[in-house]
Amino acid sequence: MVVHDDGSVAYVFERLDIALRPMTDAELNRSFAAQSANGALSTNPFTFGDWTPPGESHTPQRFTIFLLRVKNYAYPKVKIDPSRIELRSTSERLYKPLKFLEVSEYYRAHALAWAGNFYARMREREDLLRRHMYADKMVFSGQEYEGFLVFPPMPPDVTELAISVNDVAVRFNYTDEPVETVDLTYGFRRDVFKGYQPPATVSAR
Repeated sequence: MVVHDDGSVAYVFERLDIALRPMTDAELNRSFAAQSANGALSTNPFTFGDWTPPGESHTPQRFTIFLLRVKNYAYPKVKIDPSRIELRSTSERLYKPLKFLEVSEYYRAHALAWAGNFYARMREREDLLRRHMYADKMVFSGQEYEGFLVFPPMPPDVTELAISVNDVAVRFNYTDEPVETVDLTYGFRRDVFKGYQPPATVSAR
């Protein structure tokens, strides 16, 4: 296990590097700057953008986001199924990454109309989700692939958490069924600030 300069925690097997990096809302807003600067009409699908609730001075967290990155220069192909990933808090609460349809339904439930600008904003969010959420796909030799894991927002009492990336397939038979898998666990500590402070940050522990 190594900690990279960007704060990601990685397991390295020969030349296979599988890293997880917690993403802050500020980083996500910078990554999607054009979609994060229109108040309540912002279309960043991972945060509330620069919107703040009436009477409040800071923006709540919409989701808990991790960036999963795979660099495969060791095996013919590698596959991670995001549905096999789990987040467990110190209070033994278990969370699974939200699927595209679950996040899409979240936004559809808040849609004010099914035509015009409201519908266009919803479609823009769905397009960004498709392009940036981690997908269940093969990462072949010499390839790199990354995407976001989207979890529900963590309650304030969650100060430590572990993410298990289960059944990472590194060898396959002739029908592409996995014959060798590994399980990885990443530990993180979460700093929760009280009162008028920046949003919670997550770091490796």
